[in-house]
Amino acid sequence: MSTSITFRATLEPGGPSFMPTQTIVVPAEVLEKLGGKAAKRVICTVRGQALRLGLLPLEGGGRYLMLNKDVCRVVGIALGQELVVAIEPDPNPDHVDLPDELAEALAAWPEAETAFNNYSGSHRRAMVRLVDEAKQRETRVRRAVQLVERLGRGLHPFRGD
Repeated sequence: MSTSITFRATLEPGGPSFMPTQTIVVPAEVLEKLGGKAAKRVICTVRGQALRLGLLPLEGGGRYLMLNKDVCRVVGIALGQELVVAIEPDPNPDHVDLPDELAEALAAWPEAETAFNNYSGSHRRAMVRLVDEAKQRETRVRRAVQLVERLGRGLHPFRGD
């Protein structure tokens, strides 16, 4: 059973050039305790909020955690703040939390749910993001229904097939 590792870090600007975001650099000694380069997904806790995140590679080595502005708002953190971060390997790295709209749509179409579950964790997370990033409930419902229809018909979730 793994135990959580705690470290201090500053919330910094960063991320890929095409998607500037907020990042937490994971110190090398913490990364080693997590399993080194083999560690891919983690659960980190910031201000009491548990987050399932991927460890992303830094140019020149090392890893970082990427937090979007919505997560930062929910957790109540801002750029430049020093944070206490508790981190541990994710015991279920392929787990994906479904938004209600997508869960309901998948439950209504078992073939689509089977197709959804046959995709990799990263692909399922991308599908969840497509639905979950919509601000209005009506848009989330529409996206969930369109996605489930594509999956249920055996089509790729993102391509125009």
